Amino acid sequence: MPRVLRQIATLALVTAFATSLAACSGASDGKGPKDVAATVSGKEITLADVDRIVNQQAQGQQLTTLQQAAARLQVLDRLIERQVLVARAEKEKTVPSDDEVNTFINQQKQRLTAEEWEKSLKENNLTEQQVRDEARKDIAINKLQEKLYGKITIRDQEVTDFYNTNREQFVNPRGVSLADIVVDPSDSGGAFKDDAKSEAEATAKIQRIHAQLKSGADFAEVARSSSEDPSGVRGGDIGIANERDLQQNGFPADLVGRFFNQMQVGSFTEPIRFADGRWYIFKLTNRQLEPKSLALEDPGVRDQIKQALINQRQTILKEALVRNAMSDVAVVNRLAESMLNDPNMLGGNQSVSPATAASPASTPAAAATQAATPAASASPAATAAAATPAANTRPANSGSSPAATPQR
Repeated sequence: MPRVLRQIATLALVTAFATSLAACSGASDGKGPKDVAATVSGKEITLADVDRIVNQQAQGQQLTTLQQAAARLQVLDRLIERQVLVARAEKEKTVPSDDEVNTFINQQKQRLTAEEWEKSLKENNLTEQQVRDEARKDIAINKLQEKLYGKITIRDQEVTDFYNTNREQFVNPRGVSLADIVVDPSDSGGAFKDDAKSEAEATAKIQRIHAQLKSGADFAEVARSSSEDPSGVRGGDIGIANERDLQQNGFPADLVGRFFNQMQVGSFTEPIRFADGRWYIFKLTNRQLEPKSLALEDPGVRDQIKQALINQRQTILKEALVRNAMSDVAVVNRLAESMLNDPNMLGGNQSVSPATAASPASTPAAAATQAATPAASASPAATAAAATPAANTRPANSGSSPAATPQR
């Protein structure tokens, strides 16, 4: 994963911890008494905690009272559910050890410099101990869910039945399969053994690699030994993509045309430098100019259907776990109670005018409420349609590498 994406991923993690803290901290800003939105067996969730998340999801847009009320209820529901699952995890003894928490935190810290990590904590108003505490709770919930998911079994007949009912979904689209060798002029920090660390080194290295290939060196072996990209461990394989995918991710139109119309399968390009500054040599490993139906026994099809069916079952079991865990705790939703007591205020600071009220489904609050709700699992057809390893590949944003695999 490119360095900037590693940063974003880790910053998102710290932000997620900040969100998690809202569920249990019950912290006041010190300016007055806490306005409690709900309690879970006596543990408080404050309205300030709820609004902090609502405001983050609204991304600076002003919400009407009606929009704010809808978003608040959805966010509060998820904060309540999280605390309920923490309580069940404690009961089921899935709380992680200190060593497990240490390992997890260290993995996150390794993705940033010490300065970047401290900056992330400061910007989110967190201490490292708070992050550790919330990491412990999140790991506990994950272990609780995995304990449940381990009981799932998918019968072969279920897979066959799904395939027979949804044959039209299993098609490999028109596209080209590519492999690449990448040379990055920036220092990888030891991530790659043959690492160019300057523009001059990168230019010399890519020319050397190109000469090796022209002399008959095996592309996959050179990729494994010299490519400065995660695709190198797969011999450079970056999967299959269509014309639109390639164009949207920074591939020049003439290069796309060569892939589809001119290059011979098995041939490779000259060194090409992309806008991100990295050098690429691409190999055309396959070309499919017409859609092709996939059989159940084609590589990856059965596994994709099975995983998609497991994902669907996990989604249902996750909801069932929450509902069942609710029976162990006493939940008081004071925010909902206040709305019922004053339908015109809806827990806000002003009543809603019919002229300004808008449907929550078509407003910024819709985004906030949707973000607060766990995403539904993709249907097996949607997941299994990309049935081969190549079909699972999608080009990445042009700001990183021009093509990418699920591992990036």
